[in-house]
Amino acid sequence: MKLNKRSTYIILVIVLTIVIDQVSKVIVREHITLRTEINPGERIPLIGDAFIMMNVENTGAFLGMGSELNPTLRIVLLLILPILVLGYVLRYIFKDKTLDHWSLFAFASIIGGGIANVFDRIAFGKVTDFLFIDLGGVFRTGIFNLADLSVTTGMIILVFISFRKKKITK
Repeated sequence: MKLNKRSTYIILVIVLTIVIDQVSKVIVREHITLRTEINPGERIPLIGDAFIMMNVENTGAFLGMGSELNPTLRIVLLLILPILVLGYVLRYIFKDKTLDHWSLFAFASIIGGGIANVFDRIAFGKVTDFLFIDLGGVFRTGIFNLADLSVTTGMIILVFISFRKKKITK
């Protein structure tokens, strides 16, 4: 099967997203003490107290949601359902030739980030999160990773594209 430029671009964005995320998680797991209920772990300031690195293992989804679910339901909601959705979106972006460059990048970023976190759940039973932003109470995030950042960035791009298309059609 010969890959065209568009397909190569999609695959490249997905693979780079996964690789960058997984390499960052390996570094964090090897070099930053894990934060637990007993041990507060290391807090490494990257930009003062506004941008901090730490090592947290998340058994749930975004911001730990779903970590209290029973194991069977957690497998369905955090593993099987995401795999099905990611497969559907991947199929969609390969088939829909009308998607613009930014939409392809956004969807590929979402897929790459999703695959990276699903891989963690399969390989480790949890996801390594390590970044935290606190802008003095004005803006504060939960602890996240680069896969989460890729998914969020992809979603933001899609929202902007959607608004731009609505504005153009009016």
